[in-house]
This record gives sequence, C-alpha cells and structure tokens, in this order.
Amino acid sequence: MKKVKLGYNGPIVSEVCFGSLAISPLQGRVTEEQGRDILRYAFSQGIDWIDTAEIYANYRQLRPVLNEYPDTKIVTKCYAVTKAELYRSLEKARLELERDIIDIFLLHEQENYFTLKGHAEAWEALRECKEKGLIGNIGISTHAIQGVKAGALQPGLDIIHPLINYQGLGIIDGSLAEMLEAINFASELGIGIYAMKVFGGGHLASKPEEALGFIKNIKSIHAMALGMSTQQEIDFNLAILSGEKVSEKLRNSVIHRERKLYIADWCQGCGNCVKACQQGALVLQGDRVHLIAAKCILCGYCGRVCPHFCLKIV
Repeated sequence: MKKVKLGYNGPIVSEVCFGSLAISPLQGRVTEEQGRDILRYAFSQGIDWIDTAEIYANYRQLRPVLNEYPDTKIVTKCYAVTKAELYRSLEKARLELERDIIDIFLLHEQENYFTLKGHAEAWEALRECKEKGLIGNIGISTHAIQGVKAGALQPGLDIIHPLINYQGLGIIDGSLAEMLEAINFASELGIGIYAMKVFGGGHLASKPEEALGFIKNIKSIHAMALGMSTQQEIDFNLAILSGEKVSEKLRNSVIHRERKLYIADWCQGCGNCVKACQQGALVLQGDRVHLIAAKCILCGYCGRVCPHFCLKIV
C-alpha cells in the first residue's frame, strides 16, 4: 500500500487509516469480536494506523488486536476543555490501549477560533504532553471550514482531520470550495491532513470511484480515514485506490449494503440527540424525534447522548 507523510512533522503511514467508528458500539454494525477480526484483516492488508476517539467507547475492543500489531499507529480524540480533563483522557487512552505513547492526539470537533480559544487550557496540556514524550503529534478534528482555518494557525498544531467529500456533505459552515481552500492553506503551512467522511456517511457510497478518487487527487490531503465494517469493504476500497479491477460480485456486496439511523419506538422525545446533531438531521415533532435522512451523515454521535438507547446505525 502507498505510504504518505502527514505534513512536515507527522509520521509516515499508509494512505488509508482504519476508521474504527464503524466497528464501535456507537454504530453497532458488528459484535465486538467481529470488529476485532475485521481490524486484523485490515492490518494484514497493509493499513498501519487507526482512528478512534474517547466517545467511541472502543479502546478495550481495539486493545487485543493492537497488541498483536505493536507498530500500528494510533489516533485518538477527546472533548477536553481543562488541563485536568485532557490528562484524564490521555491516561484513559494510554491505560486502556496499553500504549505508553499515543501517536496522534486530537481535540475533537473544533468548529472555529472561539471553540479553540475555549479549549486553550486543554491545548496547552496537549503541548506539554507532547514535550514530555507522551504524545507524538497533536491536532484537531473538525466538520467546519473555520475549524480548519483556526487550526492551521494554532501554535504547535501538527495534524488536522477535516470532513471532506466530493459533494461537501456534512460541512457545517460553508461550501466545498471554501473547505478545499482552507485545507490547501493548512497544508501549505506544513500541517498533515487526513480526510474524514469521504463517503458522506454512506450517502456517496453508490459512486465509490468518484468518492475515493476525489480525495486521492487532492494534493493537499495526504491520507484518508475510511470506516469499514466488513472484509469486503476493505478489499473493495483498497482495490479501487490501487487501480485494480473490482469484480461485480464484490462491488454488489458493498454498494448495495444500505445503512440507516434507526430510532426505536420507545423514544421519549427528550431532545438530547437533536441538540447533539451538528447536521440538523434530527427534529423533535410531538413527543418523539424524527430523522431528516438527507442530512444524516451516519456518525452515530446522537446515540451517545440518548438516555434510553433509542438510536443506532444499522
């Protein structure tokens, strides 16, 4: 598999990062052990880094496989605001993943300059942890153009993980062209860029060559995280990226695998998920929540805040 360097300061990694949200409890597509088998297969095919986050609640799921592949690089993310919260999140990751050093640690879902300013104490703690050798590189993830721009100017930042796909689905504050301009600006400053939501949460999966080719052909994007929950998806995506011919059987097994957000009948309309959804895909009507499917990017974050476990990606 092609190797890339994430900016001036980042590591050399495979052009595909395994997005572990797809095998996590948040999405519930596979069992814990099935997820481990899929991850093992991904590593056997040359993927050598993994993207996770504290809210995915899957550190313990990943740990046995990561122990089998000790050279695999790990990216994780958290929402810490204070120094104490950042240190707790880092220690949780180090303990549950059984790693002394976390290769890349990101502040999760930073929207703009003011969001980063509100997390200034956590950011300084990240820089301290990097200086101490507890973290390799630091950065942010974002669904926002202003997040990319602010991150590019953040002192000490190495990596940005932006939402980007060929239709601009999920960008919360502007157009695709504006996001590309922001990414190019950050990349020119030497910041490592790896893309998220390449398939727009599944909405663009019917045109995989276009979705993957779009990202691959942007010079300012160095790599991409792909959420995959079957061996067929891994084979399919890696074949396209390497220019190999894909059999119709394999293509059909992947493209026609539909996913959706399921809202259980016992929803009590508390509205927590509506507030958590950055895409505006959930609305409260009467005494329960309803989905605007065209806006949903299938991230599964809404399920995290539901007190009654009503929401799941299926």
